[in-house]
Amino acid sequence: MTGLISLVGGKTLRLVQEAGRIQIFLVQALLRAVVPPYRWSFILAQTHFLGVRSWLVILLTALFTGMVLAYQGAYTLRLFGGEGLLGSGVALGLIRELAPVLSALMVTGRAGSAMAAELGIMRISEQIDALETLNLEPIKFLISPRLVASVLVAPLLGGIFVVVGIVGAYMVAVHLLGVNAGMFYDGMVQSVDGEDLIMGLVKCLVFGVTIGAVCAYKGFFASRGAEGVGRATTDAVVMSSVLILVWDYVLTSILM
Repeated sequence: MTGLISLVGGKTLRLVQEAGRIQIFLVQALLRAVVPPYRWSFILAQTHFLGVRSWLVILLTALFTGMVLAYQGAYTLRLFGGEGLLGSGVALGLIRELAPVLSALMVTGRAGSAMAAELGIMRISEQIDALETLNLEPIKFLISPRLVASVLVAPLLGGIFVVVGIVGAYMVAVHLLGVNAGMFYDGMVQSVDGEDLIMGLVKCLVFGVTIGAVCAYKGFFASRGAEGVGRATTDAVVMSSVLILVWDYVLTSILM
């Protein structure tokens, strides 16, 4: 029993310590991001990498999510004679929950892993050490632009997810399931308000910060050669995904 308590306590302490280090790392990156000079070209390049190159996976995920949501929603609402609420349910589900969460998870898997791997390779090849030798701040030079790009891109991808998801749901609901188009549209207009949009936006921003901070942190402090880079990449994706789900619950509890 003593050994089990010691094991659990040790893992808990290491988890808390790493959470603290990530928070310090994030604060340092944010503070350096607002101090000139600004690397606009690199921020733009990272925005293209994180956002533009992720549009296809976001589009496909959003389209099929909306289509499945329409099928499941229509099946459930028909049991209670409430097909007129399908548009409302689809719009609220996408804006408040599915679009922020799924778009963030897709970006984590496609771009966050690549970010961690790139920084990890720079660490083990001593490129980061070379920046320190040249008296260049690696966090400002490498991390802050990536973090800014991640925060900028997350709401845009979330908005694209919402629009494409609603289009997919509309096609299935109206053209395949025979739901009245006017009822579907009116349900969305009457049910969605500013608070729903704010919740979705806040979640996207928080998820963007989470992806940028965790993936950059794991790659920046990678070690032990190729194995260390692989482990850092895996840890970055897993930790970011778990934190996205945790933050989703916390923010939903606060903003409801």
